[in-house]
Amino acid sequence: MAGIYEGRTALVTGASSGLGAAYARGLAARGADLVLVARRQERLDALAEALRARGGKAEVVTADLAQPDAAKGVMATLDAPPDILVNNAGFGLPGAYAATPWEAQRDFIQLMVTAYAQLAHIANASMHERGWGRIVNVASVAGLVPGSAGHTLYGASKAFLVGFSQSLAAEGAAAGVRAQACCPGFTHTEFHDANGTRERMNALPGWMWMEAADVVEGSLDALEDGPVVYVPGGVNKALARFSRLIPRAAAERLMNRQSATFRRTDAGAPSSSGSGSGASSGSTTTR
Repeated sequence: MAGIYEGRTALVTGASSGLGAAYARGLAARGADLVLVARRQERLDALAEALRARGGKAEVVTADLAQPDAAKGVMATLDAPPDILVNNAGFGLPGAYAATPWEAQRDFIQLMVTAYAQLAHIANASMHERGWGRIVNVASVAGLVPGSAGHTLYGASKAFLVGFSQSLAAEGAAAGVRAQACCPGFTHTEFHDANGTRERMNALPGWMWMEAADVVEGSLDALEDGPVVYVPGGVNKALARFSRLIPRAAAERLMNRQSATFRRTDAGAPSSSGSGSGASSGSTTTR
């Protein structure tokens, strides 16, 4: 599918590492011109330089999308809204809901829900006018299974992105605008180092994990002719299917028993996986 996005502009949030950087590379390989957004300018500059060295076009916009005016500000730097939008920025917020300050939860909602919706709202209008557009919201298998203790708003925010993407796809079908909720599971990135769960993650078997590049390749292939809700990897597909087939109460009990292996319920500092507060950009846990 090389060259499929020739002449198109793609904006990728949380682009400084992990899934965001992998989306940037994948879109560049398909001919898109890149706008890379995150907080860490040095990493963005390095990625942009690497893409240019391969003949691509890339510009850098540093922004903290946990700030209320940041999404609008990012779009204002562009000559026109992008043809392709990849909403990927995010951060993990360890701890039980009552054990973490409201300000941290507020910033989480701003970044993981409001910024995604605002960027898509601005881009979507232009996409409908031109009769072509692509929107990828990086959700998670966590949005397809019952919620669990710890990281309380994470699964809820990802479930929102699933439904949001389905609605965008339904509204855009006649106008040539496609939307996708990419729902990966455990993916090798920096996220678990930043939120203090690396040790327990290392105890999980290797077959549960995917590489960011593999997640993104499947996502971009599916963006053109695949399902709106894209779940990469056989293990993740099986988990999502199993959760749908068993009674909800049984799924909730199972999730509650297993969540301690990958969720922290003690209070912890937020860790960014993109443009939000913290350090680790573009990463994912059980998205």
